[in-house]
Amino acid sequence: MSKGPHIQIRNVTRQFQVNGGSLTALDDVSLDVAEGEFVTIVGASGCGKSTLLRLGAGLDTTYKGAINHAGEPVDGPSLDRGMVFQEPRLFPWLTIERNIALGLENSGLPKGEKKALVEQHLELVGLTGFAKAYPHQLSGGMAQRAGIARGLVNRPNVLFLDEPFGALDAITKTRLQDELQEIWAKERITMVLVTHDVDEAVYLGDRVVIMSPRPGRIREIVPVGLPRPRVRTSAALVQVRNRVLDSLNNTTQPVPQQAARNIGESSPALRPVIAAVG
Repeated sequence: MSKGPHIQIRNVTRQFQVNGGSLTALDDVSLDVAEGEFVTIVGASGCGKSTLLRLGAGLDTTYKGAINHAGEPVDGPSLDRGMVFQEPRLFPWLTIERNIALGLENSGLPKGEKKALVEQHLELVGLTGFAKAYPHQLSGGMAQRAGIARGLVNRPNVLFLDEPFGALDAITKTRLQDELQEIWAKERITMVLVTHDVDEAVYLGDRVVIMSPRPGRIREIVPVGLPRPRVRTSAALVQVRNRVLDSLNNTTQPVPQQAARNIGESSPALRPVIAAVG
């Protein structure tokens, strides 16, 4: 008997109440993610991709539908699910090793084992020589590596990443994409990454989930199907990227039956909420 999906999202709808109105961020979304798979999610601002990520991680539990992780309902945060945000969110008064150790705060592990895990993950992300440094002493890329290490240090079996490289320059972003891919290949944990960058989504993902906005729905799932390591300029990768771009561009076409439901388009008060749902 085959195992079920590692992450299973079934008919999930998420609505926000704002100023007496209802904004549907996600509408009847279903998605399966296999164990060890690297899934990327792309879509226009306001399509609900970051909302979907937070629901999967258990950071938001107000929704209709069902979300399971390894066959168990997701009803809140778990040490088995790590999260990496766009900003590293490091505490400036703590050293890098202590920031990473925060990921083990509730693990119940002995002090010596925690120390060994922190050292191991500093090495994993290339920060061995910066254990005693403070966040202000690191570049943006190095700080994001620390954020990734903190997300991994507790050895979760799923890592959710919300645009982790969105604020970085192109060269640093490219380098960290390669490093993340190497970490995934080594650790073989399930990864789900949200991004605005189609090239990033195609380069990293086994499958690319394309979402349409307002309300957020899955328009198409494109399998990449190319061996790793991948060549960014290869004709095969460019072909997949173009397919994703074509599908993504089509998501901007208005859908008549959604117009009445999309109160956010005509309500300035809801525009900040639309940006927040991703």
